[in-house]
Amino acid sequence: MDYEGLAKDILKEVGGKENINTAWHCATRLRFKLKDEDKANTEKINDMPGVVTVVKSAGQYQVVIGNSVAKVFEPLAKAAGLDDADQQTTTDTTEKTKESLVNRFISFISGVFTPFLGAMAGTGVLKGLLALAVAAGWMQTTSGTYQIWYAAGDAFFYFLPIFLAFTAAARLKVNQYVAAALAGSLLYPSLVTLLAGSKPVDFLGITVVGTTYSSSVIPILLAVWLLSYVEPVLDKMFHESIRNILTPMFSLVIMVPLTLLVVGPLGTGLGSILSSAVESVYNVAPYVAGAVLGGFWEVFVIFGIHWTFVPIMTNNIGQLGHDYMLPMLAVAVLAQAGAALGVFLKTKDQKMKSLAGSAAVTSILGITEPAIYGVTLKLKKPFIFASIAGAIGGAIAGIGGAQATAFTLPSILALPTYLGKGFVSVVVGISISFVLATVLTYFFGVPKSVDVAESEKLTDFHEEQVMAPVAGTIIPLSAVKDEVFASGAMGSGIAIVPDSNDLVSPVDGTVVAVYPSKHAVGLISDSGAEILLHVGIDTVQLNGEHFEQFVQQGQKVKVGDKLLTFDRQAIAAAGYDTTVMVIVTNTANYQVEETQETAASNQWVLALKPQVQPQA
Repeated sequence: MDYEGLAKDILKEVGGKENINTAWHCATRLRFKLKDEDKANTEKINDMPGVVTVVKSAGQYQVVIGNSVAKVFEPLAKAAGLDDADQQTTTDTTEKTKESLVNRFISFISGVFTPFLGAMAGTGVLKGLLALAVAAGWMQTTSGTYQIWYAAGDAFFYFLPIFLAFTAAARLKVNQYVAAALAGSLLYPSLVTLLAGSKPVDFLGITVVGTTYSSSVIPILLAVWLLSYVEPVLDKMFHESIRNILTPMFSLVIMVPLTLLVVGPLGTGLGSILSSAVESVYNVAPYVAGAVLGGFWEVFVIFGIHWTFVPIMTNNIGQLGHDYMLPMLAVAVLAQAGAALGVFLKTKDQKMKSLAGSAAVTSILGITEPAIYGVTLKLKKPFIFASIAGAIGGAIAGIGGAQATAFTLPSILALPTYLGKGFVSVVVGISISFVLATVLTYFFGVPKSVDVAESEKLTDFHEEQVMAPVAGTIIPLSAVKDEVFASGAMGSGIAIVPDSNDLVSPVDGTVVAVYPSKHAVGLISDSGAEILLHVGIDTVQLNGEHFEQFVQQGQKVKVGDKLLTFDRQAIAAAGYDTTVMVIVTNTANYQVEETQETAASNQWVLALKPQVQPQA
């Protein structure tokens, strides 16, 4: 591989050094903050040998390279006049690059909702199933069984402000427990009863507006944002010997009444305006709203702007008791599943068939990134057909007035939450979008280059077992909250939610890549397998903090040799996902079999067998 030539080509196609504000790299990607992303020729970069894919997310232009990213970055940095001393540099030394307000907002919203999105979705499904049980006559709302399960399903939504306060505080670098106490005060039973009464309530002579904060979104986000300005001021006022006590105390003394008097009513009013606006648009032209959301939702996902809809949808459920958007989004999700299924049924390329099959299943369950990045968008036409099918199905769901009564990830599992008005229309919309996307993709969406059998040419690679590099819980790679890893773009593998702080070698081999940030290690086994071990998501931003490295590039290692240690509790407290990815980056050379075990210990997690390769 001509790394220097690749670096020069990438530099040219991103718009040259004059278009770069900031450039750095992590374990697998070149990351850019570009002055003008429109100047970057993404199509040409995607087609370059050595480039896996291009991802645009939260203001970053990311070129996925793989284990050799450092070898590409070094000549790129040199050609652009950048300094690779700390893996992050800028061409403007006088002023730190500022992210746009929109990107900062999207990053904030995604950071706030992502940590508990699974729990929110799961409890939403539970509420939907209970509604189905009541509608079918299987259960009475007065029964103890129903009441207990309903509490399990509804508690998350009732106390949503507390969860939002905790995660928002982590993003804004505020004391999370003070923020949670602030949210808890808004839901305190006796205060809720007092504010709901007919007698006016005042604070120091000022009337407190009686507002319900359970299941609300915007008021607590505004309150924590304001707290992020109050807390630093209080920290400066008190000596460090008493700061840990007096700052939290005065934060609550100030913020609780301020929230009840000003911030809360303002946020509630803003939420009501947003909900009314969405409902008004929907009432005027529901089929248009359905077609737009069903057709363009996955485009929003690609650009990361889908996060801006999450507060609106959760706010609608809190304010109105229902949301119109979620059923339409389920149509879009199932359309991607149908397109992936069409590729699976049509292609004879075993690698693409395997990826498309698994992507279809995960999309049905609400996770579309593997289908988008690994299959439909990669082949282009399937993505277009899925968007068309989604628009048609979304319009049908919109005309029928489909609505969700609880928030959960749009998927087949969410159907019980759509019971009631418009339920038949969303079922019809989902069915049509799924079938239409499958049929269109099968007959017209798979290029001939993908619809050919592979020639039988055996490699020189040998069978190999990859052992567990860390103890913990094994999860599918598709469940990882990073589209590049989840899509399989980097290669096949598994992920482990760690129970240990030690990362050990899973193979006998050689260390071929180590990084100053210490969060990833690249290995090549004695049998030729290229293995990437990546600790956490976006942990490159920690710049090595909470990590300790024990190996050097070129060092020989055996199975079980310690590679690095990481403080997973501290990393999680800093707001980062600690999941460990185990990736076979030269997957094309192997048939990769994943273990069926769910607990990682001293056993194999991946079995590699030489793969039949196409003729050159």
